[in-house]
Amino acid sequence: MELQAVVSTLENGEQDTVLKVLQVYNQEKSQCFIFEDEEREERKKMAQLLIKFLERELQPSCQVTCLESIRILSRDKHCLDPFTTKEGLKTLSRHAGIDYSEELIREVPDLDVILESLKCLCNIVFSSAMAQELTAEGRLVVGLARRIKLYNERSLPHDIKFFDLRLLFLLTALRVDIRQQLAQELRGIGLMTDTLELTLGVKWLDPYEVATEEGLLPPLPRQETERAMEILKVLFNITFDSSKREVDEEDAALYRHLGALLRHCLMISADGEDRTEEFHSHTVNLLGNLPLKCLDVLLTPKVRPGSLEYMGVNMDAVSILLDFLERRLDRGHKLKESLTPVLNLLTESARVHRQTRKFLKARVLPPLRDVRNRPEVGNALRNKLVRLMTHIDTDVKHCAAEFLFVLCKESVSRFVKYTGYGNAAGLLAARGLMAGGREEGEYSEDEDTDTEEYKEAKPNINPVTGRVEEKLPNPMEGMTEEQKEHEAMKLVNMFDKLSREKVIQPMGITPSGNLAPMENAIRNIADERSSSDSDLGLD
Repeated sequence: MELQAVVSTLENGEQDTVLKVLQVYNQEKSQCFIFEDEEREERKKMAQLLIKFLERELQPSCQVTCLESIRILSRDKHCLDPFTTKEGLKTLSRHAGIDYSEELIREVPDLDVILESLKCLCNIVFSSAMAQELTAEGRLVVGLARRIKLYNERSLPHDIKFFDLRLLFLLTALRVDIRQQLAQELRGIGLMTDTLELTLGVKWLDPYEVATEEGLLPPLPRQETERAMEILKVLFNITFDSSKREVDEEDAALYRHLGALLRHCLMISADGEDRTEEFHSHTVNLLGNLPLKCLDVLLTPKVRPGSLEYMGVNMDAVSILLDFLERRLDRGHKLKESLTPVLNLLTESARVHRQTRKFLKARVLPPLRDVRNRPEVGNALRNKLVRLMTHIDTDVKHCAAEFLFVLCKESVSRFVKYTGYGNAAGLLAARGLMAGGREEGEYSEDEDTDTEEYKEAKPNINPVTGRVEEKLPNPMEGMTEEQKEHEAMKLVNMFDKLSREKVIQPMGITPSGNLAPMENAIRNIADERSSSDSDLGLD
């Protein structure tokens, strides 16, 4: 259908005729996502007329059809201006039933109208910075929060709940002020935690333990999984800085309650392997935002038949996180986005919980037996993580090294033992530990247990590569002392030339364990000697 004919019909404004024309237009354009530039002005005109037409008293079927046309036009980012006005957004939010007012929100009885309006708002908010600003000024989040709060009292279809949550996610992702408003003014963490609990349909055994029947838990149905993931994404947005600040006991109880629900999310599956992976990924991301002291809820449940027990503690959740990490490692896709959240979570959990650290060390860094291969060679979890320590992405490299360093109780000698000095050098240089030592941390003093194979091979292990090296022939065998001195001077001259031409920069290790240019290190040593000579009264 010609766009000009649609515009003319809208200008005439006869409801039945408009309905028929728009139905034909919607059917033709239902799968259209690329629009012709030549018709841009006509589309803008059509958008203005649709918003104006929608403000009239219309039959619900006509409202839905009109909103479907708006949704199609909102796919064109160049035609959003008519929708991104205070009046246009107010009209759409009123039809969605979330228009903010001091009084109770006027309900729109037709559910199809609500749903189609929400879809339009999602498209417009996602694509327009102006719409994002106007929805913040119009306090649209308040109307959304009010309706979400009533989910346990009203029977709303899945699609409306889903697009409520999707719109809330977009608003909190794109606007810091809306994020803060939801978290603080509207007590969004408690609201969304209650909504997650309602969606999961859980019952409580203890304050921080979800009741589960023996055996495998049934998968979470598809619709509940979709809503739960949107809730997890909203919660991630509004708790983004929670792990970095101190929380009082009231907030800590709220975060622990949320943490217990997230533990339950880890323990259950969704409909299908890919959907389960996505569900668990959002869960892990949110767990990483919780204050560190609240992560103890992962270990809270009592050990029951079928549980994985270690040192008298239930390690089911930690084991699932480790399995999740290994699957992400094997997948090897978008390592920064997929690996760093779970690595950071396991690192911080191991740092603050002794049982978690010892369990992870037993699984990731078991006593060394294979000392013939480099630490990065092989298919064990340790080998995969050591390979990441020289990854091209700095964040991935740092996270992998930090995780293994914490499992080694931040002891340089133990860290080098499991990874090799060459792989460990990056983290040690960053920490100022090139000369050895140990970071300050609250770790027990138990010793690392060595296998007989390791003890026997230890004198022959090359600390740089972390393995037993084959003995190579001496290149200077058979040379006279003069020849050796000549070769040594050639090497010195080569290094000197490379250094003067700025190809390389010789480095030394300062007394504090940091790397520094060699000339600085020599100057510091000379200054120290001069100072000590002065103290002794020497000239």
